[in-house]
Amino acid sequence: MSVAILSFVAVFGLLSFGVPLAVALGGVGFAGLTAVIGLKAAGAMLSQTAFDTANGYTLSVLPLFLFMANLIARAGIASTLYDASNAFLGRVRGGLAMATIAGCAGFGAVCGSSLATAATMGSVAMPEMKRFGYDDGLATGAVAAGGTLGILIPPSIILVIYGTITEQSIGDLFLAGILPGLLGALLYICAIAVAVGLRPELAPAAAVSDKTDRWAAVIGVWPVALLFSVVIGGIYLGVFSATEAAGIGAFGALAIGVLRRSLGAGDILAAALEAGVMTAVLLFVLIGALLFSNVMVFSGFSALLSELVQSLGLAPILVVLAIVAIYLVLGCVFDSLAMLLLTVPLFAPLVADLGYDLVWFGIVVVVAIELGMISPPIGMNLFIIRTLNPEIPLMKIYRGIVPFLLADLVRLAILVLVPAIALVLPASMR
Repeated sequence: MSVAILSFVAVFGLLSFGVPLAVALGGVGFAGLTAVIGLKAAGAMLSQTAFDTANGYTLSVLPLFLFMANLIARAGIASTLYDASNAFLGRVRGGLAMATIAGCAGFGAVCGSSLATAATMGSVAMPEMKRFGYDDGLATGAVAAGGTLGILIPPSIILVIYGTITEQSIGDLFLAGILPGLLGALLYICAIAVAVGLRPELAPAAAVSDKTDRWAAVIGVWPVALLFSVVIGGIYLGVFSATEAAGIGAFGALAIGVLRRSLGAGDILAAALEAGVMTAVLLFVLIGALLFSNVMVFSGFSALLSELVQSLGLAPILVVLAIVAIYLVLGCVFDSLAMLLLTVPLFAPLVADLGYDLVWFGIVVVVAIELGMISPPIGMNLFIIRTLNPEIPLMKIYRGIVPFLLADLVRLAILVLVPAIALVLPASMR
Protein backbone atom coordinates (compact mmCIF):
# COMPACT_ATOMS: atom_id res chain seq x y z
CA MET A 1 0.00 0.00 0.00
CA SER A 2 2.85 2.39 0.82
CA VAL A 3 4.30 1.83 -2.66
CA ALA A 4 1.00 2.88 -4.25
CA ILE A 5 0.75 6.04 -2.13
CA LEU A 6 4.36 6.98 -2.84
CA SER A 7 3.71 6.38 -6.56
CA PHE A 8 0.80 8.83 -6.54
CA VAL A 9 2.85 11.44 -4.71
CA ALA A 10 5.77 10.95 -7.10
CA VAL A 11 3.61 11.34 -10.22
CA PHE A 12 1.93 14.50 -8.92
CA GLY A 13 5.32 15.90 -7.94
CA LEU A 14 6.89 15.19 -11.34
CA LEU A 15 3.93 16.70 -13.18
CA SER A 16 4.13 19.84 -11.05
CA PHE A 17 7.74 20.26 -12.18
CA GLY A 18 6.74 20.00 -15.84
CA VAL A 19 7.86 16.42 -16.50
CA PRO A 20 6.00 14.97 -19.54
CA LEU A 21 3.03 12.82 -18.62
CA ALA A 22 4.35 9.69 -20.36
CA VAL A 23 7.71 9.96 -18.59
CA ALA A 24 6.11 10.57 -15.18
CA LEU A 25 3.67 7.68 -15.44
CA GLY A 26 6.09 5.26 -17.07
CA GLY A 27 9.03 6.05 -14.79
CA VAL A 28 7.03 5.89 -11.58
CA GLY A 29 5.14 2.82 -12.79
CA PHE A 30 8.34 0.93 -13.55
CA ALA A 31 9.93 1.97 -10.24
CA GLY A 32 6.80 0.94 -8.34
CA LEU A 33 6.64 -2.45 -10.07
CA THR A 34 10.33 -3.00 -9.33
CA ALA A 35 9.66 -2.37 -5.64
CA VAL A 36 6.69 -4.75 -5.60
CA ILE A 37 7.64 -7.65 -7.91
CA GLY A 38 11.36 -7.17 -8.53
CA LEU A 39 13.50 -5.74 -11.33
CA LYS A 40 13.43 -8.76 -13.65
CA ALA A 41 9.65 -9.18 -13.50
CA ALA A 42 9.14 -5.42 -13.87
CA GLY A 43 11.36 -5.38 -16.97
CA ALA A 44 9.41 -8.26 -18.48
CA MET A 45 6.13 -6.48 -17.78
CA LEU A 46 7.47 -3.26 -19.34
CA SER A 47 8.44 -4.98 -22.58
CA GLN A 48 5.23 -7.01 -22.75
CA THR A 49 3.04 -3.97 -22.03
CA ALA A 50 4.82 -1.92 -24.69
CA PHE A 51 4.51 -4.69 -27.29
CA ASP A 52 0.86 -5.47 -26.55
CA THR A 53 -0.13 -1.79 -26.57
CA ALA A 54 1.61 -0.92 -29.83
CA ASN A 55 0.49 -4.16 -31.48
CA GLY A 56 -3.12 -4.10 -30.24
CA TYR A 57 -5.84 -4.26 -32.89
CA THR A 58 -8.20 -2.13 -30.83
CA LEU A 59 -5.81 0.83 -30.79
CA SER A 60 -5.57 0.89 -34.58
CA VAL A 61 -8.55 3.25 -34.33
CA LEU A 62 -6.22 5.96 -33.00
CA PRO A 63 -4.21 6.83 -36.14
CA LEU A 64 -7.26 6.38 -38.36
CA PHE A 65 -9.56 8.66 -36.38
CA LEU A 66 -6.74 11.18 -35.88
CA PHE A 67 -6.13 11.17 -39.64
CA MET A 68 -9.85 11.65 -40.22
CA ALA A 69 -9.95 14.55 -37.74
CA ASN A 70 -6.93 16.26 -39.30
CA LEU A 71 -8.38 15.94 -42.79
CA ILE A 72 -11.71 17.40 -41.67
CA ALA A 73 -9.96 20.31 -39.95
CA ARG A 74 -7.80 21.09 -43.00
CA ALA A 75 -10.74 20.81 -45.40
CA GLY A 76 -12.48 23.84 -43.87
CA ILE A 77 -15.49 21.84 -42.70
CA ALA A 78 -15.81 23.88 -39.51
CA SER A 79 -16.96 27.03 -41.31
CA THR A 80 -19.54 25.04 -43.29
CA LEU A 81 -20.98 23.52 -40.11
CA TYR A 82 -21.07 26.92 -38.42
CA ASP A 83 -22.85 28.53 -41.40
CA ALA A 84 -25.48 25.80 -41.42
CA SER A 85 -26.10 26.13 -37.68
CA ASN A 86 -26.29 29.91 -37.92
CA ALA A 87 -28.78 29.71 -40.79
CA PHE A 88 -31.30 28.09 -38.44
CA LEU A 89 -30.37 29.48 -35.02
CA GLY A 90 -29.32 32.99 -36.03
CA ARG A 91 -32.93 34.20 -36.04
CA VAL A 92 -33.12 34.43 -32.24
CA ARG A 93 -31.29 36.61 -29.76
CA GLY A 94 -28.04 34.88 -28.92
CA GLY A 95 -28.38 32.81 -32.08
CA LEU A 96 -24.74 33.16 -33.12
CA ALA A 97 -23.60 31.77 -29.76
CA MET A 98 -26.15 28.95 -30.07
CA ALA A 99 -24.93 28.27 -33.60
CA THR A 100 -21.40 28.03 -32.20
CA ILE A 101 -22.54 25.28 -29.82
CA ALA A 102 -24.29 23.42 -32.65
CA GLY A 103 -21.28 23.86 -34.91
CA CYS A 104 -18.96 22.56 -32.19
CA ALA A 105 -21.20 19.51 -31.72
CA GLY A 106 -21.07 18.81 -35.45
CA PHE A 107 -17.33 19.36 -35.71
CA GLY A 108 -16.70 17.34 -32.57
CA ALA A 109 -18.62 14.47 -34.14
CA VAL A 110 -15.95 14.14 -36.82
CA CYS A 111 -12.96 15.44 -34.88
CA GLY A 112 -12.78 13.75 -31.47
CA SER A 113 -10.61 16.39 -29.82
CA SER A 114 -11.76 19.08 -27.42
CA LEU A 115 -8.79 21.38 -27.94
CA ALA A 116 -8.96 21.05 -31.73
CA THR A 117 -12.70 21.78 -31.69
CA ALA A 118 -12.26 24.85 -29.49
CA ALA A 119 -9.34 26.19 -31.53
CA THR A 120 -10.95 25.58 -34.92
CA MET A 121 -14.43 26.80 -34.07
CA GLY A 122 -12.96 29.72 -32.16
CA SER A 123 -11.21 30.96 -35.27
CA VAL A 124 -14.46 30.65 -37.22
CA ALA A 125 -17.08 31.88 -34.75
CA MET A 126 -15.32 34.52 -32.66
CA PRO A 127 -14.86 37.04 -35.52
CA GLU A 128 -18.57 36.78 -36.38
CA MET A 129 -19.73 37.27 -32.80
CA LYS A 130 -17.40 40.24 -32.40
CA ARG A 131 -18.72 41.74 -35.62
CA PHE A 132 -22.30 41.59 -34.35
CA GLY A 133 -21.41 43.07 -30.95
CA TYR A 134 -21.68 39.99 -28.72
CA ASP A 135 -20.36 40.27 -25.20
CA ASP A 136 -16.80 38.92 -25.07
CA GLY A 137 -17.56 36.75 -22.04
CA LEU A 138 -20.56 35.05 -23.64
CA ALA A 139 -18.73 34.58 -26.93
CA THR A 140 -15.61 33.02 -25.41
CA GLY A 141 -17.70 30.93 -23.02
CA ALA A 142 -19.71 29.48 -25.91
CA VAL A 143 -16.58 28.52 -27.85
CA ALA A 144 -14.77 27.06 -24.83
CA ALA A 145 -17.79 25.07 -23.66
CA GLY A 146 -18.74 23.95 -27.16
CA GLY A 147 -15.22 22.64 -27.64
CA THR A 148 -15.66 20.14 -24.82
CA LEU A 149 -18.25 18.31 -26.90
CA GLY A 150 -15.39 17.08 -29.07
CA ILE A 151 -14.22 14.51 -26.51
CA LEU A 152 -17.67 13.02 -25.86
CA ILE A 153 -19.61 12.91 -29.13
CA PRO A 154 -18.03 10.00 -31.04
CA PRO A 155 -15.53 9.36 -32.35
CA SER A 156 -13.64 10.32 -29.20
CA ILE A 157 -9.94 9.72 -28.65
CA ILE A 158 -10.28 9.91 -24.87
CA LEU A 159 -13.02 7.25 -24.91
CA VAL A 160 -10.66 5.00 -26.90
CA ILE A 161 -8.02 5.42 -24.19
CA TYR A 162 -10.55 4.82 -21.41
CA GLY A 163 -11.81 1.69 -23.17
CA THR A 164 -8.26 0.38 -23.50
CA ILE A 165 -7.48 0.89 -19.81
CA THR A 166 -10.74 -0.64 -18.58
CA GLU A 167 -11.07 -3.27 -21.35
CA GLN A 168 -14.49 -2.00 -22.40
CA SER A 169 -15.91 -2.09 -25.93
CA ILE A 170 -14.93 1.00 -27.92
CA GLY A 171 -18.14 0.67 -29.94
CA ASP A 172 -20.26 0.62 -26.78
CA LEU A 173 -18.47 3.68 -25.43
CA PHE A 174 -19.00 5.56 -28.69
CA LEU A 175 -22.71 4.81 -28.68
CA ALA A 176 -22.97 5.68 -24.99
CA GLY A 177 -21.53 9.13 -25.67
CA ILE A 178 -24.12 10.20 -28.24
CA LEU A 179 -27.12 11.08 -26.05
CA PRO A 180 -25.07 12.69 -23.24
CA GLY A 181 -23.25 14.72 -25.89
CA LEU A 182 -26.49 15.92 -27.42
CA LEU A 183 -27.85 16.63 -23.93
CA GLY A 184 -24.78 18.75 -23.25
CA ALA A 185 -25.29 20.75 -26.45
CA LEU A 186 -28.96 21.30 -25.58
CA LEU A 187 -28.16 22.45 -22.04
CA TYR A 188 -25.48 24.83 -23.36
CA ILE A 189 -28.01 26.36 -25.74
CA CYS A 190 -30.49 26.69 -22.86
CA ALA A 191 -27.76 28.38 -20.78
CA ILE A 192 -27.29 30.94 -23.56
CA ALA A 193 -31.04 31.52 -23.80
CA VAL A 194 -31.30 32.11 -20.05
CA ALA A 195 -28.24 34.38 -20.00
CA VAL A 196 -29.47 36.63 -22.83
CA GLY A 197 -32.99 36.54 -21.40
CA LEU A 198 -31.72 37.97 -18.13
CA ARG A 199 -29.27 40.35 -19.81
CA PRO A 200 -30.38 41.12 -23.40
CA GLU A 201 -27.39 43.40 -23.93
CA LEU A 202 -25.10 40.34 -24.01
CA ALA A 203 -26.26 39.29 -27.46
CA PRO A 204 -28.13 41.38 -30.03
CA ALA A 205 -30.35 39.51 -32.44
CA ALA A 206 -28.53 38.45 -35.59
CA ALA A 207 -29.64 38.99 -39.16
CA VAL A 208 -32.46 36.74 -40.29
CA SER A 209 -31.76 34.35 -43.14
CA ASP A 210 -34.43 33.27 -45.59
CA LYS A 211 -35.40 29.69 -46.44
CA THR A 212 -33.15 29.66 -49.49
CA ASP A 213 -30.12 30.47 -47.35
CA ARG A 214 -31.04 27.80 -44.84
CA TRP A 215 -31.44 25.03 -47.36
CA ALA A 216 -28.27 26.07 -49.15
CA ALA A 217 -26.45 25.72 -45.84
CA VAL A 218 -27.93 22.25 -45.28
CA ILE A 219 -26.80 21.14 -48.72
CA GLY A 220 -23.30 22.29 -47.85
CA VAL A 221 -23.02 20.01 -44.80
CA TRP A 222 -24.73 16.88 -46.08
CA PRO A 223 -21.45 15.07 -46.92
CA VAL A 224 -20.23 15.49 -43.34
CA ALA A 225 -23.60 14.44 -41.91
CA LEU A 226 -23.54 11.38 -44.17
CA LEU A 227 -20.00 10.50 -43.06
CA PHE A 228 -20.97 10.69 -39.38
CA SER A 229 -24.13 8.64 -40.00
CA VAL A 230 -22.20 5.93 -41.83
CA VAL A 231 -19.45 5.71 -39.20
CA ILE A 232 -21.68 5.68 -36.11
CA GLY A 233 -24.66 4.00 -37.80
CA GLY A 234 -22.44 1.17 -38.99
CA ILE A 235 -21.20 0.56 -35.44
CA TYR A 236 -24.73 0.71 -34.03
CA LEU A 237 -26.14 -1.71 -36.60
CA GLY A 238 -23.22 -4.08 -36.21
CA VAL A 239 -22.19 -3.74 -39.85
CA PHE A 240 -18.57 -3.09 -38.87
CA SER A 241 -16.38 -2.69 -35.80
CA ALA A 242 -15.05 0.56 -34.38
CA THR A 243 -11.70 -0.07 -36.07
CA GLU A 244 -13.33 -0.65 -39.45
CA ALA A 245 -15.46 2.44 -38.87
CA ALA A 246 -12.27 4.43 -38.30
CA GLY A 247 -10.91 3.30 -41.66
CA ILE A 248 -14.15 4.15 -43.43
CA GLY A 249 -14.23 7.53 -41.68
CA ALA A 250 -10.68 8.38 -42.73
CA PHE A 251 -11.39 7.40 -46.34
CA GLY A 252 -14.65 9.35 -46.31
CA ALA A 253 -12.96 12.48 -44.93
CA LEU A 254 -10.30 12.19 -47.63
CA ALA A 255 -12.93 11.81 -50.35
CA ILE A 256 -14.91 14.83 -49.07
CA GLY A 257 -11.81 17.01 -49.01
CA VAL A 258 -10.69 15.97 -52.48
CA LEU A 259 -14.15 16.35 -54.05
CA ARG A 260 -14.55 19.78 -52.43
CA ARG A 261 -11.10 20.66 -53.76
CA SER A 262 -10.14 21.87 -50.32
CA LEU A 263 -7.37 19.31 -49.78
CA GLY A 264 -4.14 19.22 -51.74
CA ALA A 265 -1.37 16.64 -51.67
CA GLY A 266 0.54 18.73 -49.12
CA ASP A 267 -2.49 18.90 -46.82
CA ILE A 268 -3.01 15.15 -46.97
CA LEU A 269 0.65 14.44 -46.23
CA ALA A 270 0.67 16.93 -43.34
CA ALA A 271 -2.50 15.40 -41.90
CA ALA A 272 -1.00 11.91 -42.09
CA LEU A 273 2.28 12.99 -40.45
CA GLU A 274 0.43 14.84 -37.70
CA ALA A 275 -1.75 11.79 -37.04
CA GLY A 276 1.36 9.61 -36.84
CA VAL A 277 3.09 11.90 -34.35
CA MET A 278 -0.03 12.22 -32.19
CA THR A 279 -0.51 8.44 -32.23
CA ALA A 280 3.08 7.86 -31.08
CA VAL A 281 2.67 10.35 -28.25
CA LEU A 282 -0.59 8.78 -27.11
CA LEU A 283 0.89 5.28 -27.22
CA PHE A 284 3.82 6.32 -25.02
CA VAL A 285 1.40 7.92 -22.57
CA LEU A 286 -0.84 4.84 -22.57
CA ILE A 287 2.08 2.46 -21.96
CA GLY A 288 3.09 4.56 -18.97
CA ALA A 289 -0.49 4.60 -17.69
CA LEU A 290 -0.81 0.82 -17.93
CA LEU A 291 2.43 0.37 -15.97
CA PHE A 292 1.12 2.77 -13.33
CA SER A 293 -2.17 0.86 -13.27
CA ASN A 294 -0.32 -2.39 -12.60
CA VAL A 295 1.32 -0.81 -9.55
CA MET A 296 -2.17 -0.28 -8.10
CA VAL A 297 -3.05 -3.93 -8.78
CA PHE A 298 0.15 -5.66 -7.64
CA SER A 299 0.52 -3.50 -4.54
CA GLY A 300 -2.99 -4.49 -3.50
CA PHE A 301 -4.08 -0.87 -3.24
CA SER A 302 -7.14 -1.25 -5.51
CA ALA A 303 -8.41 -4.25 -3.57
CA LEU A 304 -7.73 -2.53 -0.25
CA LEU A 305 -9.61 0.57 -1.35
CA SER A 306 -12.59 -1.54 -2.38
CA GLU A 307 -12.58 -3.38 0.95
CA LEU A 308 -12.32 -0.10 2.84
CA VAL A 309 -15.31 1.41 1.04
CA GLN A 310 -17.39 -1.72 1.61
CA SER A 311 -16.48 -1.79 5.30
CA LEU A 312 -17.73 1.78 5.71
CA GLY A 313 -21.18 0.66 4.57
CA LEU A 314 -21.71 3.69 2.35
CA ALA A 315 -24.46 3.62 -0.24
CA PRO A 316 -22.93 3.04 -3.71
CA ILE A 317 -24.38 6.31 -5.02
CA LEU A 318 -22.55 8.23 -2.28
CA VAL A 319 -19.27 6.64 -3.33
CA VAL A 320 -19.89 7.63 -6.94
CA LEU A 321 -20.74 11.18 -5.88
CA ALA A 322 -17.50 11.35 -3.88
CA ILE A 323 -15.53 10.20 -6.93
CA VAL A 324 -17.25 12.82 -9.09
CA ALA A 325 -16.39 15.49 -6.51
CA ILE A 326 -12.73 14.45 -6.70
CA TYR A 327 -12.81 14.85 -10.48
CA LEU A 328 -14.31 18.31 -10.18
CA VAL A 329 -11.52 19.39 -7.83
CA LEU A 330 -8.75 17.83 -9.93
CA GLY A 331 -10.21 19.41 -13.05
CA CYS A 332 -9.33 22.86 -11.76
CA VAL A 333 -5.60 22.10 -11.73
CA PHE A 334 -4.93 19.11 -14.03
CA ASP A 335 -5.00 18.36 -17.72
CA SER A 336 -7.85 16.08 -18.86
CA LEU A 337 -5.65 13.22 -20.09
CA ALA A 338 -3.59 13.30 -16.89
CA MET A 339 -6.79 13.10 -14.83
CA LEU A 340 -8.05 10.13 -16.81
CA LEU A 341 -4.81 8.16 -16.68
CA LEU A 342 -4.12 8.84 -13.01
CA THR A 343 -7.57 8.10 -11.61
CA VAL A 344 -9.30 5.50 -13.79
CA PRO A 345 -6.94 2.63 -12.77
CA LEU A 346 -7.84 3.44 -9.17
CA PHE A 347 -11.56 4.16 -9.42
CA ALA A 348 -12.73 1.77 -12.17
CA PRO A 349 -12.23 -1.47 -10.15
CA LEU A 350 -13.98 0.14 -7.17
CA VAL A 351 -16.95 1.23 -9.27
CA ALA A 352 -17.18 -2.21 -10.88
CA ASP A 353 -17.19 -3.87 -7.44
CA LEU A 354 -20.09 -1.61 -6.46
CA GLY A 355 -22.08 -3.08 -9.36
CA TYR A 356 -22.00 -0.13 -11.76
CA ASP A 357 -21.51 -0.44 -15.51
CA LEU A 358 -18.03 0.72 -16.56
CA VAL A 359 -19.36 2.03 -19.87
CA TRP A 360 -21.65 4.37 -17.93
CA PHE A 361 -18.81 5.30 -15.60
CA GLY A 362 -16.65 6.17 -18.59
CA ILE A 363 -19.23 8.69 -19.79
CA VAL A 364 -19.52 10.19 -16.30
CA VAL A 365 -15.73 10.49 -16.13
CA VAL A 366 -15.53 12.21 -19.52
CA VAL A 367 -18.28 14.70 -18.61
CA ALA A 368 -16.44 15.45 -15.35
CA ILE A 369 -13.22 15.90 -17.34
CA GLU A 370 -15.06 18.26 -19.70
CA LEU A 371 -15.95 20.35 -16.67
CA GLY A 372 -12.27 20.47 -15.82
CA MET A 373 -11.40 21.74 -19.28
CA ILE A 374 -13.53 24.84 -18.74
CA SER A 375 -12.95 25.27 -14.99
CA PRO A 376 -10.82 28.18 -13.80
CA PRO A 377 -7.97 28.61 -13.19
CA ILE A 378 -6.33 26.06 -15.52
CA GLY A 379 -9.11 24.96 -17.87
CA MET A 380 -7.24 24.12 -21.08
CA ASN A 381 -10.04 25.32 -23.37
CA LEU A 382 -10.07 28.69 -21.61
CA PHE A 383 -6.40 29.18 -22.36
CA ILE A 384 -6.88 28.14 -25.99
CA ILE A 385 -9.50 30.86 -26.35
CA ARG A 386 -7.30 33.32 -24.48
CA THR A 387 -4.41 32.55 -26.85
CA LEU A 388 -6.61 33.16 -29.88
CA ASN A 389 -8.04 36.38 -28.36
CA PRO A 390 -5.26 37.97 -26.26
CA GLU A 391 -7.09 41.29 -26.11
CA ILE A 392 -9.88 39.79 -23.96
CA PRO A 393 -9.10 39.87 -20.20
CA LEU A 394 -8.84 36.45 -18.58
CA MET A 395 -11.32 37.40 -15.85
CA LYS A 396 -13.86 38.25 -18.57
CA ILE A 397 -13.43 34.73 -19.97
CA TYR A 398 -13.81 33.25 -16.48
CA ARG A 399 -17.08 35.12 -15.93
CA GLY A 400 -18.39 34.12 -19.34
CA ILE A 401 -17.94 30.41 -18.68
CA VAL A 402 -20.11 30.37 -15.52
CA PRO A 403 -23.49 29.64 -17.23
CA PHE A 404 -21.91 26.72 -19.08
CA LEU A 405 -20.33 25.32 -15.92
CA LEU A 406 -23.77 25.32 -14.31
CA ALA A 407 -25.23 23.57 -17.35
CA ASP A 408 -22.55 20.88 -17.13
CA LEU A 409 -23.24 20.34 -13.43
CA VAL A 410 -26.90 19.76 -14.30
CA ARG A 411 -25.90 17.28 -17.01
CA LEU A 412 -23.54 15.45 -14.66
CA ALA A 413 -26.29 15.15 -12.04
CA ILE A 414 -28.72 13.79 -14.64
CA LEU A 415 -26.21 11.18 -15.85
CA VAL A 416 -25.43 10.02 -12.31
CA LEU A 417 -29.10 9.75 -11.35
CA VAL A 418 -30.33 8.35 -14.70
CA PRO A 419 -27.66 5.97 -16.08
CA ALA A 420 -30.05 4.80 -18.82
CA ILE A 421 -29.31 7.97 -20.81
CA ALA A 422 -25.82 6.65 -21.49
CA LEU A 423 -26.65 2.94 -21.63
CA VAL A 424 -29.80 2.82 -23.77
CA LEU A 425 -28.03 2.88 -27.15
CA PRO A 426 -25.33 0.29 -26.29
CA ALA A 427 -28.04 -1.95 -24.79
CA SER A 428 -30.19 -1.75 -27.92
CA MET A 429 -27.23 -2.88 -30.03
CA ARG A 430 -26.83 -6.18 -28.20
